[in-house]
Amino acid sequence: MIDIKQNEKLSILNHSCAHLLAHAVKHLYPEAKFWVGPVISEGFYYDIDLGDKVINTEDLDAITKEMKKIVKSDKLIKKIELTKDEALTMFKEDPYKIDLINEMPEGEHITAYKQDDFTDLCKGPHVKSTKELKHFKLLKVSGAYYKGDANNKVLQRVYGICYPTSEELEEHLKLLEEAKERDHRKLGKELELFTTDKLVGAGLPMWLPNGAVVRCELENYIRNKEIKEGYHHVYTPSLGSTELYKISGHWDHYKDDMFPIMKMDNEELVLRPMNCPHHMLIYRHNIHSYRDLPIRIGELAPDFRYEASGAVCGLERVRQMCQNDAHLFVRPDQIKDEVAKVVNLILSVYKDFNITNYSFRLSLRDKEDKEKYFDDDKMWDKAESELRKVLDELNLDYYEAKGEAAFYGPKLDVQIKSAIGHDVTLSTCQLDFLLPERFDLTYVDQNGEKVRPVVIHRAILGTFDRFMAYLIEETKGAFPTWLAPIQVNIIPVNNEYHLEYGTDIYNLLKDNNIRVKLDDREEKLGYKMRESVTHKIPFALILGDKEKNENLVSYRKYGTTDTVTVTKEEFLTLIKDTIINKK
Repeated sequence: MIDIKQNEKLSILNHSCAHLLAHAVKHLYPEAKFWVGPVISEGFYYDIDLGDKVINTEDLDAITKEMKKIVKSDKLIKKIELTKDEALTMFKEDPYKIDLINEMPEGEHITAYKQDDFTDLCKGPHVKSTKELKHFKLLKVSGAYYKGDANNKVLQRVYGICYPTSEELEEHLKLLEEAKERDHRKLGKELELFTTDKLVGAGLPMWLPNGAVVRCELENYIRNKEIKEGYHHVYTPSLGSTELYKISGHWDHYKDDMFPIMKMDNEELVLRPMNCPHHMLIYRHNIHSYRDLPIRIGELAPDFRYEASGAVCGLERVRQMCQNDAHLFVRPDQIKDEVAKVVNLILSVYKDFNITNYSFRLSLRDKEDKEKYFDDDKMWDKAESELRKVLDELNLDYYEAKGEAAFYGPKLDVQIKSAIGHDVTLSTCQLDFLLPERFDLTYVDQNGEKVRPVVIHRAILGTFDRFMAYLIEETKGAFPTWLAPIQVNIIPVNNEYHLEYGTDIYNLLKDNNIRVKLDDREEKLGYKMRESVTHKIPFALILGDKEKNENLVSYRKYGTTDTVTVTKEEFLTLIKDTIINKK
């Protein structure tokens, strides 16, 4: 799916269509007042205040009809240059526009755009005429807090999309339908993978048995891979003192994203948002020689971040997550080799999951942003130079992104294009010279001197929650056999004659650690087969007279209509090979 914001022509078209939407709304609701109508990756939206009136989904048809009338009337769109006083006078009836104007610095160039009887504050640019906006679609309406602040009024946000041709619009709408079918929230409910409940709280999904099986397999998979790479896994508390995060620097840069302080006795504790401070203390627990390094500490760790309730989304954005986290304590001369090993581990994992649509991003700080990033130019220059040099020596094809670094150092992010077109950061590898300094971490070098190690922060699967959301949407919930909650569904044709044989096959597979289900319901074969397909079980075994009498099984793979008959021993070999080799 095209990122509208990254395409100049489509960006202009969609922003102009946002004004067309506002124009039509003003005709239908003369009391309407408007906040902002930006272009987003998926099209555009406009935030609108209608007082007590509410725009429902069915009202979008009337707004669409009015927009089409304005398009047909072919109104020229004219740019107007304004002084600040002129702008304040022009929009004196709209407090939202007045607020925007008052926030503008003195002397800033102010423009508005006029189309017939509607004028809107805007930097532009716009198309020349409303007739260029004929291929649009209003998609949905929702609520949005004014300025994104939960303490402010809820405005009505209308979303839409606009393309130059009807063919491009239709193609986009097809992709949107595909995205709905792949939505991990929808599939998570249908396949009974996870659920949410208001009594538990927003952003706190509960993993149901099916989802728990998949998550357990993911955890075992990545833990075993890391152990083979020399990682030592630990468990650390989900709480930490505020002092811990003040030393690390997270308190100054991250406290607004933490849950509130819990005061107990003489301590102030918080739910941890990340694991690195705990791992720094694990390293500091012992004296280390240069011969001990690298030391690789891994943890599958629950973390907590205070996401706004309106921002949480299924498994993709949650308040409690489980990170596939690790911290590597290395000598400066080991940075290149260790970063290379992290990259190779990432690529090995992507091969297992058939992830091919990705790119490497070198995420750097914005030197002008002294609040977001720790203020130490010398440290930053060294860290960015080191990481860039390593990536160049590894011949990695990457692009740079200013303002995307962690507060303590630059990072290599792996950007994945999801099945529904989202650009998602999945894996990350970060270089850190700051935390070793703040926690006074040392090792004894070959000269007997205490020197600082360098820390590499890295996550391969990111969080299991977000990776699961990505995986559900990528596979449409049809997990590869090794991950599937149920790997084989046994369906006796007739319980009276075939259930006993089905039980024998069930026990055989169960004894070989295959996740198997025996469908012994008194239902017709066709119904059971449809149910198996609906639940996206990789293998369905159909057992009738021939299978029972000759010790055979007939299987059908999910997504095919072919039925294959083999001995039960041959099937056991097939299913075990499929699982072991992650086919």
